[in-house]
Amino acid sequence: MEQFYTLETASLVLKFDRRSGSLCSLYSKASDWEILNRPHLALSWRLMLPLEDHGGRDDHGRRNNNAWGHKQPRAPKSACSGSKVEFTWDHIVSEYGGEHDITVKTVCEIVRDQAVFRMHIRNNDRVFVENVYYPYLGDLHRPAGCERFALSYGHYMDMCDFELWPTFETPTATHSVDCPTLSINPEMDNPPMFPFALAADERGNGLYIGAAQRRMEAATWHAEALPGWRNSNDFRLFSEDRAFGRDVFTRFAVAHMPFIAPKTEFDLLSFALEGYRGSWETGAACYTRISGDWDAQTQNKYVRPGWAQKPHAWLQVQLNSPEDELRIPFRELPKIGEECAQYGIGALQVTGWNIGGQDRGNPSHDPDPRLGTREELKDAIAQIRAMGVKVILFAKFTWADQSADEFEAVYAPLAIQDPYRNYYSYKGYQYMTASQLANVNTRRLIPMCFGSEAYREICNREFIKCVELGADGILYDECMHHSPALCCFNTAHGHRYGAPAYGWDNQLSEGFRAILRERGLENEFLLAGEALYDFQFDEYDLSYGRTWGRGHRPVSRLMRPHGQIMTAVQGFDDRSMVNQCLLNRYIISYEPYFFKGRPSDYPQTVRYGMKMDCLRRDLAAYFWDGEWQGRLGGAVAAGDGREFGDYAVFRGADGTSGMVIVNYDEQNAVTVAPVLDGGQPLTRYRLVDDGGLTRFDGSFVLPPMSAAAVI
Repeated sequence: MEQFYTLETASLVLKFDRRSGSLCSLYSKASDWEILNRPHLALSWRLMLPLEDHGGRDDHGRRNNNAWGHKQPRAPKSACSGSKVEFTWDHIVSEYGGEHDITVKTVCEIVRDQAVFRMHIRNNDRVFVENVYYPYLGDLHRPAGCERFALSYGHYMDMCDFELWPTFETPTATHSVDCPTLSINPEMDNPPMFPFALAADERGNGLYIGAAQRRMEAATWHAEALPGWRNSNDFRLFSEDRAFGRDVFTRFAVAHMPFIAPKTEFDLLSFALEGYRGSWETGAACYTRISGDWDAQTQNKYVRPGWAQKPHAWLQVQLNSPEDELRIPFRELPKIGEECAQYGIGALQVTGWNIGGQDRGNPSHDPDPRLGTREELKDAIAQIRAMGVKVILFAKFTWADQSADEFEAVYAPLAIQDPYRNYYSYKGYQYMTASQLANVNTRRLIPMCFGSEAYREICNREFIKCVELGADGILYDECMHHSPALCCFNTAHGHRYGAPAYGWDNQLSEGFRAILRERGLENEFLLAGEALYDFQFDEYDLSYGRTWGRGHRPVSRLMRPHGQIMTAVQGFDDRSMVNQCLLNRYIISYEPYFFKGRPSDYPQTVRYGMKMDCLRRDLAAYFWDGEWQGRLGGAVAAGDGREFGDYAVFRGADGTSGMVIVNYDEQNAVTVAPVLDGGQPLTRYRLVDDGGLTRFDGSFVLPPMSAAAVI
């Protein structure tokens, strides 16, 4: 009988050991890469089954008790068809707990030409299934001949790189683990908030690992470099596959935290693998190619207000911070509105208007009486709207301010709770004074449980206050995380023990939408949020964040080509950030003095931004209504023949394409020669500084600190 089951996609060949269920070979046809080629290191899964009482209070148990799939004394039942392999283990055995009445069923199935890994667990035992490592690659081996091998994963509106070889600079302290270990920070980086990661070398040989369902569960990327560093001074690993009589290898897994209670069943969030060769955009396209098919009827189900669908810009201004600057009284807000109208800025975001200022008093959305009365704020909003400028109120529902008088009585019972019956505490934010900047008197923020219907009702009441002030929308700050919490263990909230903290994010926004429907404002009131993760784009109209850096990789834009995304522009001659906005189809949020100023504080930046928005309106068929494709679909060569990387292709609805090219160099011009795949000719360009198109033949000169739209 054949020892292995084999599955094959267009990009991968997978082999499973029939006796252990382990993935013992993984080969990328896209890159001619033996990703996993040492069968004796193969793994199938790992379950952590704490031997303790419910709640973690039995001092006589053993928490870190694992069951390993490849170490089970009995071979699993198995079956294989042309596109699916199944393994089932009954009554698994753990290292210290003996036999458990737990059934584990794994499935690897070819779906949309990806290898999709699913697991079902039936727990009839007395223990919890706390952690599950699956899919589990026992030997994530770097491509042959590479110089650098790294894991790229989403963070905020960008991507982070973690080097897996030749160095592995562990973010996990050495006292915590027994080898260099990567376990991603839960704040904004984990799936499914950012639903995929890319393991790739510098030549573009890559493996895509991504969520295969539109569903919120607690999970993280997990890697271990064994046996450890060769040289700890610079975190350098071994280059050879064996050293000092030991195997040298890297284990990689999606680590799930399902907390499956006794006498219950659970399906893990499924994940897919796909091989690719190319840029990070090529790898990310493995996600975008299939994600649009998931529950398509739930995506983009709301019509955003008409003004927000067109090219426009915002100004953000802070009225007060928790250290009490009390910068702008409500009655003076219309003066800022006048400047917005003068500079063609379509929306004014008002921050720090609530009692105590920004990041204080949460989740209260009552106007601070030291800035004026509620009626004065309402009147100021009405005056600004009469100028043709929309008013958006900064809002915050994720936290409760621990320093607030009512915290213990009202909010502590509704906070996200850990297994030891304590609420989590977030570090909070420091403002202005030496005391706060030194973190002496920071107001701590406590993440609240949206699984609690009582807390969602509080949020609904606070949201209504914003609506009744007459604003055109809210921008919900920090809607994308619940840090440092991933799960809530307070079943009094009405959810299961260890439920994922992110599981009710969209229920909160759906409650806001219901309020707007009742008031006839559903298509008029803007719901915006900070750095929306992918699934939140289904519920919110606009995502705001900060995307500094020439190396910025616009992963949110790639996942949502038509989503409304806005970024901060803060420099006093910020042509570079304005050009980045054109390149990535970002809306400008003007923020002089770190959103403590007004448009007239940096007229040079605003004038250039106005020119960029004019270009975008004139060529909207390409660069606003067209589909952003990043560097897929074209290429740009510099005058010396080298590849020029700062460009993006836009595909218009009529099938024609355009391109934006940016020269970030502050002193030197560059000759650029853009081409589109398929041979479609590019013959005209327009600089942001220009009023019209200029013809070119093959190449043209792009001045320093300039951007060109090419059609």
